Amino acid sequence: MGADLLTGFAPVAIAVAPDVVLLRQFVDTQPLRAAIGDVVVLAPFRHLTTPNRGTMSVAISNVGEQGWHSDIKGYRYVGVDPMTGRTWPTMPANFSDLAQRAAAAAGFLDFNPNCCLINRYAIGAKMGTHRDQDEANFSHPIVSVSIGLPAVFVWHGAVRTGTSIPVPVEDGDILVWGRSARLGYHAVRALKADSRMSVPPFRYNLTFRRTN
Repeated sequence: MGADLLTGFAPVAIAVAPDVVLLRQFVDTQPLRAAIGDVVVLAPFRHLTTPNRGTMSVAISNVGEQGWHSDIKGYRYVGVDPMTGRTWPTMPANFSDLAQRAAAAAGFLDFNPNCCLINRYAIGAKMGTHRDQDEANFSHPIVSVSIGLPAVFVWHGAVRTGTSIPVPVEDGDILVWGRSARLGYHAVRALKADSRMSVPPFRYNLTFRRTN
């Protein structure tokens, strides 16, 4: 695979599982960090309540036509930010361009995301085993971009208790899954402190979806 013309990097595509591709060092994340800073001025990070009245350890914001939301009523997409009463910020052009290029590099053509979850992991935060099933159309892939501190993404596959595949992800890495893997179960282990600590010490994750 040749160097990405926009980043100068030479990304490596790794097959994690059928229809699950890891693109190592695909993007320079500095412009993405700046865009995140602009977004959260309009749609601040928040720790959502789950249907069982728990609180997510990961802080979340959204950009795009719709945003993912959770409360005691359940998981769903909403067109208006419940915190601010405003529509979600417009998806930055470099976000949508990156998602489309990454999807194509992983073999998923014509991806046009209308939503991006922005997840912020502090030390100790994690994402439990789940699958992305709140969208109306599963023919589109998921594109997941890692920014900041390294983490361990865990792929389980078709069943929650499936054999786990740990996938270390670092700044600039992108995971893409779709087709037979679209409803695969996955998780992110608790974020650990690292010698390459950023200031502030966070991992950010951009998760691009098409909700309809």
